[in-house]
Amino acid sequence: MRSALPKVLHKVGGRSLIGHVLAAARTSGATAIDVVIGPEREDVGAEVKKLAPSAGVFVQRERLGTAHAVLQAKAALGGDDNLIVAFGDTPLVRAQTFALLADALKDAAVAVLGFRPKDPHGYGRLVEKDGNLVAIREEKDASDAEKKIGLCNAGIMAFSGKHALALVEAIGNENAKREFYLTDAVALARAKNLNVTVREAPEEEVMGINDRAQLAEAEAELQKRMRKAALENGVTLVAPETVFFSADTKLGKDVTIEPNVVFGPGVVVKDGATIKAFSHLEGAEVGEGASVGPFARLRPGTKLGAKTKIGNFVEVKAATFGDRAKANHLSYVGDASVGADANIGAGTITCNYDGYDKHRTEIGDGAFIGSNSALVAPVKIGKGAYIGTGSVVTDDVPADALAVARGRQAVKEGWAAEVRKTRGKAKKHD
Repeated sequence: MRSALPKVLHKVGGRSLIGHVLAAARTSGATAIDVVIGPEREDVGAEVKKLAPSAGVFVQRERLGTAHAVLQAKAALGGDDNLIVAFGDTPLVRAQTFALLADALKDAAVAVLGFRPKDPHGYGRLVEKDGNLVAIREEKDASDAEKKIGLCNAGIMAFSGKHALALVEAIGNENAKREFYLTDAVALARAKNLNVTVREAPEEEVMGINDRAQLAEAEAELQKRMRKAALENGVTLVAPETVFFSADTKLGKDVTIEPNVVFGPGVVVKDGATIKAFSHLEGAEVGEGASVGPFARLRPGTKLGAKTKIGNFVEVKAATFGDRAKANHLSYVGDASVGADANIGAGTITCNYDGYDKHRTEIGDGAFIGSNSALVAPVKIGKGAYIGTGSVVTDDVPADALAVARGRQAVKEGWAAEVRKTRGKAKKHD
């Protein structure tokens, strides 16, 4: 990856690669999840614990192959529980595929996930006979006939609980690299007359990530998958190829999303809302029938009520808007609460940071904040209060009051003409 960041912590759809695998495992119905990480990879372990607090984390201190890695979690194996072994760098694998492999164990001791790539060159081939898998043949060892097999090994394997530990422990390292390969379990199972079967997945689902180009390919595939799901679930995407989702984006029915919208992690958009073009949302909740954008930015902690309007070039952070509240253009609202039916005029800002600490602004229901106003937090604007245009408000304003905090206008008749006359003479002398 040419990166200081561990490969499995790189992100696709706003979620780490390993986070995708953990999510699929949980959704598939797995009763326990254990993760094997490399030495001195506390950052990976922390990510696992953040996303799956009950997961076990085991360290493989020597890299001696995939079977050796599985045995680092030996304390969690055994018993009657079936075992599925997956990889932290295959983010597109679906929960349904894990469930498919688990179901295959009703009639088999081992189930191997296969796929049919457009170009099988370089992949291990799955050699079947009479409906059973008899071997996984690496290309360098394959015969000419075997090289013509289009079904390839995806690497993900499932073991029945009755045989899992015994098979993995029996794997040797009689090979050029002196490593313990999990795929050898197939031959061991066949030698014991145990059934070994294959289940298939699409090529894109088992895509592994080894470099930035493959990371970008996975991102594109995930976006394609999420756009399709959104359309199928009643969302209008005006230009689907220009909209980018996060893995956890939640969209209600009859939501409309215009072109060039980006969803960061943690966004919920409720029924009937409209996200207009060139808007960016992260960690935000958009209420029913609300309108956001164009060119709006919703940052983490934003919560918009029903039929709220956030217009062009408005930024909202850690703020709540009540039903039907409006900030139609050119404003910043941060660390604030805005009551129902309140109106935030153009150019208004909440001054929430004093250089050391953040402070809150509270704006009551139905309040009207005149254009180009600065609300210096901490400050409270009462229900139905009116802030005169261009005011800098530093003190609380009672309900239904008018607050005007600006210099009084002075008009000097003829001043401009006199200046032009005086400066014009001066310029002639120059």
